[in-house]
Amino acid sequence: MRLFDISLFLKRFPIKRAKEELLQISKINETDYEAFLKAKRAEIATYHLKNNSFYRQKVKGDFSTWESLPILKKADYQIPLKERLSKGFSEKNVYTNKTSGSSGNPIRFAKDKYSHAITWAYHMERFGWYGIDFNSSLQARYYGIPLDTVENKTVRMKDFLAKRHRFSINDLSEKALDEMLKVYKQKPFEYINGYTSSIVLFAKYLKEKNTILKNVCPTLKVCIVTSEMLFEVDKILLENQLGVPIVNEYGCSEAGVIAFTNPYGEWEVDSKTLFVEILDEADKPLPLGEEGRIVITSLHNKAHPFIRYEIGDYGSLSEKSTFKKPILKKLTGRTNDFAILPSGKKAAGMTFYVITKKIMEESGNIQEFKVIQTKIDTFEINYVSKEKLTEEKKQSIAQTVTQFLEPGLTFSFQRKEQLDRTASGKLKQFVSLVER
Repeated sequence: MRLFDISLFLKRFPIKRAKEELLQISKINETDYEAFLKAKRAEIATYHLKNNSFYRQKVKGDFSTWESLPILKKADYQIPLKERLSKGFSEKNVYTNKTSGSSGNPIRFAKDKYSHAITWAYHMERFGWYGIDFNSSLQARYYGIPLDTVENKTVRMKDFLAKRHRFSINDLSEKALDEMLKVYKQKPFEYINGYTSSIVLFAKYLKEKNTILKNVCPTLKVCIVTSEMLFEVDKILLENQLGVPIVNEYGCSEAGVIAFTNPYGEWEVDSKTLFVEILDEADKPLPLGEEGRIVITSLHNKAHPFIRYEIGDYGSLSEKSTFKKPILKKLTGRTNDFAILPSGKKAAGMTFYVITKKIMEESGNIQEFKVIQTKIDTFEINYVSKEKLTEEKKQSIAQTVTQFLEPGLTFSFQRKEQLDRTASGKLKQFVSLVER
């Protein structure tokens, strides 16, 4: 029984029509694809200029060229949702959600029923690359769960309809991981999906137990990690200990999947429901291969305008990219994940994390850690480990990071039982508490 499709249909999300449109888009030739994208983006911009007073005020007139349209930031959406909806839409006839708030204050947003359906259809198409069917494939899920009773029951019902078994990521103790492994021995999971850090921690546990998960759960086909950075060393660990392909999913709640690892190992960008741009600080398009701000346009959302919307991430597109098949070459991190150093130098927060990770994991002692910038020259490293770091190891980490960045930085180390996560269970690996 196709419970997942039926659940979308009952909520009046026209999933069948959405799948049919995606199929038609797939048939467009590469030579015609640039024209297709230009027509779709002009169509959605024209629609909102005509039907959305919020967007009309932002544009201040008709647009002559695509580049003349304004870049919208999250701050532009910090007004009540009802004031941002297009004509004919209300909160009663749209899908509503909110952003995670990881890049600042969360914003509520809306998608019309068809737009939400086509997001799901695209999602299902990408997972289908690896033989996953949302109607029949059992998922091992590593996400948080609301504590509120009503929201908790709603999530549990969604899990049932989508054939998902949700593991608690609030307790990742060895006892909890032992119980987790027992579940894999009992249930025919076909795929793992969830936050990178939690799945990596489980993989480290498997390595200690000298266990390959595919041997324990032979139905397993693929692992899809999302929402947190996936480093190459962790990808190798996951491949070795899970025994299945590792897929890196990059997206945001406002748009859905932005990039997804295809079967050729490329981080393929959605060019069917989105138009993705890489812009410099002056809002000018950058050549392929150059790093800049990621800006997206939702090509189907008529209820709420996400047109040239800066999502808060930096990255670059591969030189091999085409209009039909853009490839994400690199994802640097969020705009607020940069550290401002005493010299004025701006460094990606992930720099600290990558350097520290390499040093700390050489011992095999560290399970998880995060870096917090508490002052412009001071960084606190919180970590979970079997044994406390020696003073020699702490000094080695401090010296290496200092050499890579600049002198005069101070580091402190705090051993924790477990690391603080967001309400959804996400681990932010770098946090800056310094006012910009």
